[in-house]
Amino acid sequence: MENPAETRWLTPREQQIWRSYMAASLALQARIDRQLKAESGMPVAYYEILVMLSESPGRSLRMTRLAELCNSSRSRLSHAVAALEKLGYVSRCGIAGGDRRAAVAQLTDAGYDALVRAAPGHVNEVRECLFDALSPEQLDALHDISETLRTALDQQRR
Repeated sequence: MENPAETRWLTPREQQIWRSYMAASLALQARIDRQLKAESGMPVAYYEILVMLSESPGRSLRMTRLAELCNSSRSRLSHAVAALEKLGYVSRCGIAGGDRRAAVAQLTDAGYDALVRAAPGHVNEVRECLFDALSPEQLDALHDISETLRTALDQQRR
């Protein structure tokens, strides 16, 4: 634990930026999640799993890789994939001749169809909440900032 006397406390301006960022980020996530649940019956986490699988060769990924791509713990991902299996959207199988603990998640045709049905409403919500609210210059700045943060966080994680 860090010594409070050595803590680099946020300045009033940094505190303002942090709180503004958190409020906007949480509000955006909540709105996207509400829209997907209302129109498609699935939370954004399930939608992201379906997207990642749909963009992968053979519409399948090892569970460990899927967890990385979804920025999720293996346990949380396993629960989500189990729920998607019950819906018939994903199937799981072991790797032939491989590690018996390793599993592959594969997007089913029903899962792909659910994704195709959910995508227009999701994209409209993202466009309305994010892209329509910002100028092209602000979008460029947001992209640069997001990439910088993602890179720094990836480096810290390693």
